Amino acid sequence: MNGSKILVVDDEPDITELIALYMEREGFIVHSTDNGEEAITLADALKPDLIILDISLKTLDGFEVCTRIRASSEVPILFISCKSDDMDIIHGLNVGGDDYITKPFSPSQLVARVKAHLRRQNVFEQQRAEREYEEVLSYDGLIIDLLARTVHVQGKEVFLSAKEFELLVRLAKSPNRAFALNELYMIVWGHDSMGDTRTLMVHISNLRKKIEPNPANPLYILTVRGVGYKFNFKEGSSHVQR
Repeated sequence: MNGSKILVVDDEPDITELIALYMEREGFIVHSTDNGEEAITLADALKPDLIILDISLKTLDGFEVCTRIRASSEVPILFISCKSDDMDIIHGLNVGGDDYITKPFSPSQLVARVKAHLRRQNVFEQQRAEREYEEVLSYDGLIIDLLARTVHVQGKEVFLSAKEFELLVRLAKSPNRAFALNELYMIVWGHDSMGDTRTLMVHISNLRKKIEPNPANPLYILTVRGVGYKFNFKEGSSHVQR
């Protein structure tokens, strides 16, 4: 994890310096900018391992920056903002953010979040590189190819973000098993939700919009009242090893 490149995008110099100080203590290589347009250029040129992105910027806002980066990259993006309003948080996650943290924040908490995201990313990349073959999961019109990282619904390919794909795979590999919210968050995000599971619920909502014939009446991802979520297994579905 030492030597991982972190891109910090924030227009408050004091915040940027504080983040850089704590990240560099952990052995990360930190690049920073206060400009949204430059952030997009740097993300393409540097290929950072993670981006810490403020919502309120003087040029392009963080939402637009995230949207443009997401068009070509799955790099983990952690939003930071003084805005704690649910709509801002939900919008940030909807445009491709993986997680968020609100100002004022504990630098050590931010470091812990960054490390958790990098660990999850590293584990995924290692597993993908080491396996000589992978599974294709097929359930009633839904086909998930883990090696190619593709998802087809009724024969049509749909694009999922990295976290959406990981959520779907985790649920689909254990059909009919009910996952508690905090448990699922810990598995996919790699750190404790501290009781705030909005990130998970927004990702589930986005996932349903992409794969469900009727998101209001889901076929695949069901809510287990008082618990969390489960993947609905119907007789006749299959789990195919390739």
